[in-house]
Amino acid sequence: MTVTGETWQALAREYTARIISERNESPGESPALRNSQGRRKVYLDTSVFVYFIEEHPIYFDACDQIFEYLEQGKIEAVTSTLTLTEILVQPYKQKNDELVLKFYSLFTTYPHLTWQPLTLPISDLAAKLRAEYNLKTPDAIHAASALLSGTTCIICNDQVFSRVSDIKCMILDECL
Repeated sequence: MTVTGETWQALAREYTARIISERNESPGESPALRNSQGRRKVYLDTSVFVYFIEEHPIYFDACDQIFEYLEQGKIEAVTSTLTLTEILVQPYKQKNDELVLKFYSLFTTYPHLTWQPLTLPISDLAAKLRAEYNLKTPDAIHAASALLSGTTCIICNDQVFSRVSDIKCMILDECL
């Protein structure tokens, strides 16, 4: 199935409606967000999107709560456009167009979610962070994007972001 243009947006809206309708009415507060409720703007690492869409048996509830808070406007979130690259590889490799559409539904319709494009200042800071903290390039780009977009913490499931002293890291594994 090849889908382009306006069809993507229509399908994205349909999938988003379905995802929202399938959620529990009152899922309960996730421990993963209790510490960040006071934060207005958080950075979401790629793993948060993957766990949510794929309904990961361990992390789904925490990620669902994050997206519930986004929907309600309790938090704002930022992620890099690099996230799109990272999460679409497997669905494209598996020729799983339905999963691609699920991911696009989040990207195009979720409220209070901002996509940070890769810019020259982000690239420069990513290089500095990579050099200083020995990060891999994708992790350095995420950290730089988080810092330059004014977020107060990065929600992830990777200890590597704990190396960066200028941003608070909230690791899902440690919150469960």
